Amino acid sequence: MSFSGSTYPAQAGSPQWEDAVLAAQLFCIDPFGLGGLVVRSGPGPVRDALIDLVRSLLPEGTPVRRAPLGVTDDRLLGGLDLAASLASGRPVAERGILASAHGGVVILPMAERMDAAAAARFLGALDCGRIDVERDGMTLSAPAQIGLIVLDEGLGADEQAPPALQDRLALHLDLNSVPARTLGAAAAPGRVGAARERLAAVAPAQDDLLEGLCVIAEELGLVSARTLLLALRVACAHAALQRQDAITAEDAAVAVRLVFAPRARSLPRGEAGDQPRAEPSSPEEPAPEADHAPSQDRREQDETNQNQKEMSLEMMVEAIRAALPDGVFDQVDFGSAGRNAGARGRGSGAPVRAAARGRPTGSRAGALRSGDRLNLPDTLRAAVPWQKLRSGGSAGPIQVRSQDFRVRRFAQRQEATTIFVVDASGSSAFQRLAEAKGAVELLLAKAYVTRTRVALIAFRGKGAEVLLNPTRSLTRAKRQLAELPGGGGTPLVAGIEAGLVLAAAEKAKSRTPLLVFLTDGRANVGRDGAPGRAGADADALAAARRVREAGVGAVFIDTSPRPQPDGSRFAAAMGASYALLPYVRGADLDGLVTRLAEQRR
Repeated sequence: MSFSGSTYPAQAGSPQWEDAVLAAQLFCIDPFGLGGLVVRSGPGPVRDALIDLVRSLLPEGTPVRRAPLGVTDDRLLGGLDLAASLASGRPVAERGILASAHGGVVILPMAERMDAAAAARFLGALDCGRIDVERDGMTLSAPAQIGLIVLDEGLGADEQAPPALQDRLALHLDLNSVPARTLGAAAAPGRVGAARERLAAVAPAQDDLLEGLCVIAEELGLVSARTLLLALRVACAHAALQRQDAITAEDAAVAVRLVFAPRARSLPRGEAGDQPRAEPSSPEEPAPEADHAPSQDRREQDETNQNQKEMSLEMMVEAIRAALPDGVFDQVDFGSAGRNAGARGRGSGAPVRAAARGRPTGSRAGALRSGDRLNLPDTLRAAVPWQKLRSGGSAGPIQVRSQDFRVRRFAQRQEATTIFVVDASGSSAFQRLAEAKGAVELLLAKAYVTRTRVALIAFRGKGAEVLLNPTRSLTRAKRQLAELPGGGGTPLVAGIEAGLVLAAAEKAKSRTPLLVFLTDGRANVGRDGAPGRAGADADALAAARRVREAGVGAVFIDTSPRPQPDGSRFAAAMGASYALLPYVRGADLDGLVTRLAEQRR
């Protein structure tokens, strides 16, 4: 697609890079209005070239700040200037990164590892354009109209920047497939500066164009009003860049390509004619009462106006589609559109507090105990506001008391262990064990990157046996799973208890266990090994309740050929997620277990 005025760099050889250059220009025209850029790319010359381009297109003197992952609240939002306060003997406020970047840009590296609490700090600045902080005995308020450049270095679809942050940033770019040799020269900063001054004079979108964007957004499965608003701002910025006074279909097409396409959840319809049209009233219909009905001429005029409006809408939608380049949606992964982008800890266990290791999460007030680490800067900040009272107004060394102590806080995620408890009884045991084997091998293949351990327990006859202790070794697993026994009764209680024992052992090793049961739930062997469906069912139900009491996460996969109440009853007793999969495949089981595990964490 080409634009008048040579919007794209003359030497660019990659469509993705051309879009990145155009997005950088639009962002620099209206940083605060567009929210920012989400750049999915690893470190390298392509990403560096884009950041350098943004710097060159911003007005001279525009602040550009970097907020590293794990930045503290006092550094980000502002707070007590410790050095100045110690020198002067009184509290001195310090502006944070957000306030100092007012009117400029903040760069967020490694955003795929950012948690929701950290993202909320930036969301407040994006939504309100200012920050208000009460901390360290003082109140701070400052404007913070900023644009963000979010650098997403995630390796997979499950490693992404926080969804709430992505939703507020208009432009999403994926530079992973852009070769460095295709980088071209950028447009002159003067043209972007002129567009920045012209932006306020661009007329609002006409109704037919706005309705056309709404139709395309609906076709793509986009329901957020914020997305439509961001698309309109992108269209306005592009119109200003093209030296236009109003938005055209070409500007709207750019907004669709840069804003809608990366967010698309479904394929668009191919023809504008697919839109339903209201049929005019049949002439054979009886006329309404004369006292209340409009005249025949008025009805015909209303029908004509309605048809003209619908035709105008169809023409506008078709014009926007025609301005889009061929294959604009070909590279969009529609299958991942509904994925939970926040599930970046796949395979990891529950977060836990740690005394001396892990990711720093601030500090807390408290006395020093064995293993605790003093946060000296925060301790001094807590002590500074009280110095006048403690020293009686006289100058002297700072006085620190026990109530001022601030201890460092850390958080780390435990390793996770998935324990398969498989019913190996009956004539269909071999099929179930084969599917479990496939799922175990699939999970083990991921264990190197997800830190997940996998174990396997089979129950049949009169008891249960641990066939595979928790391991990440794919070679060992294949050797242990080569021959799995099958046949005999169904001692479900033995399987549940064996799973609980192994889960308790994993908990003792600071790991997070997840029990995955594959059975039809029709127990017929009790705890004492005696046959009998009634006693076996009661024993298994009591063991299932102990799973809930132990606080162990569980997934119950019912392998009955038809829905039976037994499986759902046991799942409810143990507080497990329930699924009925009579003909489950290994790949399906792997995906199901992973999704249910994420729902429970």
